Amino acid sequence: MNKYQMINTWLLSLVLFTGCGSSNSDNGGGTPPSPSDAGNITLSQSSLSLTADATDNSTIIVTSDNDWNVTSDQTWCIPSPTNGHNGQTSLKIATLSNKTGSERNATLSFYIKETKKATLTIKQATLPIENYVPSGYNLVWSDEFNAARQSDGKPSLPNSTDWSYETGNGGWGNHELENYIAGFSSKDTCAVISDGTLKIIAKKVGTQVLSIRMNTQKSWTYGYFEARLKLPTGKGTWPAFWMMPKNFTAWPDDGEVDIMEEVGYHPNYVSSSIHCAAYNHTLGTQKTAENYCATAQSDFHIYGCLWTTDYIKFYVDGVNTLTFPNDNTGNKSTWPFNAPFYLKLNLAWGGDWGGAQGVDESILPATYEIDYVRVYQK
Repeated sequence: MNKYQMINTWLLSLVLFTGCGSSNSDNGGGTPPSPSDAGNITLSQSSLSLTADATDNSTIIVTSDNDWNVTSDQTWCIPSPTNGHNGQTSLKIATLSNKTGSERNATLSFYIKETKKATLTIKQATLPIENYVPSGYNLVWSDEFNAARQSDGKPSLPNSTDWSYETGNGGWGNHELENYIAGFSSKDTCAVISDGTLKIIAKKVGTQVLSIRMNTQKSWTYGYFEARLKLPTGKGTWPAFWMMPKNFTAWPDDGEVDIMEEVGYHPNYVSSSIHCAAYNHTLGTQKTAENYCATAQSDFHIYGCLWTTDYIKFYVDGVNTLTFPNDNTGNKSTWPFNAPFYLKLNLAWGGDWGGAQGVDESILPATYEIDYVRVYQK
């Protein structure tokens, strides 16, 4: 090899060596960084305990070395902003008032490039549940729906000694579309107890929409009747809490007491009504009050009825919304309300009122949630 060949060989080796080195110069010769190595997030604290009031907004400091975003697993817990950049960011956590009657929890998850980097646990206390029971009335019956889960982990079912079921389809006089099933043994159970509440679930199974219409085994004459309810969402839903006479012979002659009704296409407008021979919707003479309850579908509210020999009064969270007086004529057509009545819970689908603007099956399953049902008498 002559002098010029040796120089050319040396130059070629130098070029190859330099080229190999430069190809890895961005990360020191290692493999490209993975998304999980794209940065880190630290929080000024890992948990928060908040009061029940919506005005209790707290702030934490988020420190990151890359762009990030945050999500909440509960709609009542709202972080702001929902994203940030390299450096420090003040994150405000706002909550809705907690009127559930129990402490609730939320988790905020912080991400960099879709990789979870940190979590913040939030506990919110609850406002005490108001007592709207009239003076002099004592509890004579209740279902608190606190049954534990079954031994196999499945939710419990309503107690058959307290409740019975009406089953079948056929429209129920209102051209409703659901098929009501029994809650005790059906494989497609639509009435379950879990986490301290009863869930009545309307769901599509095959070509049918299945749901529940359940009645108390006991009945009462006069008293204060109350339930704490959270209503379902979606066009086509029609939840109700109402009363019918034990010794029923004909409608509307024997009377009907609708403590709470709502239809999904008109959300959060709750109604109370009286029906009898003289006052009913087929004549357009029913006695009804409709009231806007802004969070009827997102929070629990207390719906009550005080029935005495002189009047029937309806309440939403202790506010009297309708009073129907006894005219004291002794005429059953205007006052059939001197006989035993039982309580009813149901979730209808469609029908003359619930389906007046059509139904939206995409919202199924829909859940009507009942915290308790209570009966008080003097």
